[in-house]
Amino acid sequence: MTSDTLVTLGDVTDIVLPRPIFAAIAGHVVRKLTGHYLEGETHERKAFGMLLGRQRGTTMQVTGVFPLMFNLRRDPSHSDDMDELVDQHAIPSQTPNEQRGWIAHPAELLAIERFCDDNDLVVFGNYHTHRVPWPHDPRRDTCTRLDRVLAEGSGQWTFIVSAVDLHDTSVRAFFEGDNDREAEVRSPALPRIAATLREGI
Repeated sequence: MTSDTLVTLGDVTDIVLPRPIFAAIAGHVVRKLTGHYLEGETHERKAFGMLLGRQRGTTMQVTGVFPLMFNLRRDPSHSDDMDELVDQHAIPSQTPNEQRGWIAHPAELLAIERFCDDNDLVVFGNYHTHRVPWPHDPRRDTCTRLDRVLAEGSGQWTFIVSAVDLHDTSVRAFFEGDNDREAEVRSPALPRIAATLREGI
């Protein structure tokens, strides 16, 4: 890739996810999956959110996370199209098809876009949970066929949060839900904390 080549989000190979942001994502997942909801939040055992950052070449630095509050999945005016996609592409699971998928509220997405415009950031990805282990994917840390169908053409990274074991959550990232286009996700410790641990204080 030459210096004149336009680098796009799809060219990212390395995603830096600082520990505090990873902790915020994990906290959101644990809170929702253990049934602790905020006032006005959709009551369901799944977490979905958006990730913001700045791209430098093929590295994306994650700078913010926006957990989403509202899921329009069961809203009759939005559910029919999702029902059709789920019925066509989802692998049978413990979760009923009518409860699978997330439809973000436009007002939340608009607020995130405005925040990014004001702070020179880009919405580059979204995350959601997989919590039911499958024989061929016991960690549930890869994208499903449905994930890929929903993400295709989005130009975003899909982050899968493995929540099979809430004491051992992990994150993997795939461009447009394609398991063959994975970026390395690194969560470096804060330098001051790392130095303190090395010194044994």
